[in-house]
Amino acid sequence: MKLQQLRYLVEVERRGLNISAAADALHTSQPGVSKQIAMLEDELGVMIFERAGKRLVDITAPGRTILMMARRVLAEAANMKRVGEDFATEGVGQLSIATTHTQARYTLPPVIQRFVGSHPNVRLHIQQGSPEQVAGWILDRSADLGIATEALDRYDDLLTLPCFQWAHLVVTPQEHPLLAHQPLTLTALAAYPLITYDATFTGRSRIDRAFERQQLRPNVMLTAIDSDVIKTYVALGLGVGIIAEMAFDAGRDATLAALPAAHLFEGNTTRVAFRRDAWLRRHEYDFMQFLAPQLTRPVIEATLRDEGADPGL
Repeated sequence: MKLQQLRYLVEVERRGLNISAAADALHTSQPGVSKQIAMLEDELGVMIFERAGKRLVDITAPGRTILMMARRVLAEAANMKRVGEDFATEGVGQLSIATTHTQARYTLPPVIQRFVGSHPNVRLHIQQGSPEQVAGWILDRSADLGIATEALDRYDDLLTLPCFQWAHLVVTPQEHPLLAHQPLTLTALAAYPLITYDATFTGRSRIDRAFERQQLRPNVMLTAIDSDVIKTYVALGLGVGIIAEMAFDAGRDATLAALPAAHLFEGNTTRVAFRRDAWLRRHEYDFMQFLAPQLTRPVIEATLRDEGADPGL
């Protein structure tokens, strides 16, 4: 039995029993994957997959148990490598962060600046995507840590920890009629074309729920995943923007006016996530504490022992 065979099993399951897709993801050949799986079945004396000709159509009962064990073995093998790297090459390594554009652009720069100052020999990799993509990258081990507001807490295999809370802002061109509405109301807001985040980004679900509760149908005329794009089109006079408060800078965004909207929309919580079965390296603990000072190593370890109970903010 080889770790490579277990990787093939897990990848085939992840790809919906599509051997060709699994082979592409593993940068190998389809016949090679099929051969290794067949060899493992022969060694174990059981069929892991049900077949219709050469096509895999289901997972057998013993196959489900074997796959569960394979995932556990691969996780521990990955953790052994991480332990070795942490102790053998202290202060050296790589940290892969998956996050959304808003977090990468507005939240992470001072965090990364501090991290690089304290860990100059750790190479950082940042990849941006939707919250669902962020979760997927952590789950398939393409990323060590994920940071987002939406989606991360929907996955049982991820442990998510709250970092900080934030509210939305309404942004308009200077001297816009909405600036006279104090305090701002959803009814007044719904009278104008709106520009805000794509449906799965940056607290958009809370914006939609607020209008639904008052039975209002806002005219969302443009959506984007990038706060800077939203502000650009607001500045052109195409509509009123709803953005995350951390994305507004009064000096940099001098052509725009900002209206507080915390009373209109539910608050948002940005979270950091990692695999529950991952062994965390020292620089990962440090990064999380730089991101959210309350996330000290003892707090994170206590949360892990408590099977992922949310420690709160």
